Amino acid sequence: MTNKLAVFDFDSTLMDGETLEFFASELGIRDKVKAITDKAMRGELDFFESLKERVSYLKGLPVEKVDEICKNLPLMNGAKEVVNGLKEKGYKVVCFSGGFRNATAYFKDILGLDAEFSNILHSKDGLLTGYVGGEMMFNDSKGQMLCRLQRLLDVSKENTIAVGDGANDLSMFRYAGKRIAFCAKPILKENADIIINDKDLKLILQNIQ
Repeated sequence: MTNKLAVFDFDSTLMDGETLEFFASELGIRDKVKAITDKAMRGELDFFESLKERVSYLKGLPVEKVDEICKNLPLMNGAKEVVNGLKEKGYKVVCFSGGFRNATAYFKDILGLDAEFSNILHSKDGLLTGYVGGEMMFNDSKGQMLCRLQRLLDVSKENTIAVGDGANDLSMFRYAGKRIAFCAKPILKENADIIINDKDLKLILQNIQ
């Protein structure tokens, strides 16, 4: 049996919105954070630098509030259906997120994902410190992790699907046979072979054998 792998971004792909902006709204600084996010997703800012700056603004936010916000994030239309549909076709389905484990670990079980890789918000005494660490902090993190998973699971490029919306998803496109830009920024559409502009992840299933 041929091993197959599908990798999804989380923010603005599996989930309808940007986790950091939901946090920022709680602090009344959504517009400030959104401006940085938008530049990073267009490829105008280094992802690592933009992530550090945005997370620094969250200092003092209670972890309890972070978890509450994460559990109430809105899933993208068709998120559960596309995961189930791909698994029925024999794919392992994984999430790579430049966002945070508070959200991805929670939704892993809800969506039925096989694994999730994301970043960790540092906290002390129940409050965010404004620092972040983890597996998905750099422009090329997703591509590097995809290569590692392909070797571990013995999956070829031809049998790999990558789905994302922003510039930090470009690195995984290099290693995927099917590159799907979902409601994406122009920089990602230019490097995709499938472009979906409607907010419905079920449309992906029409393009997958």
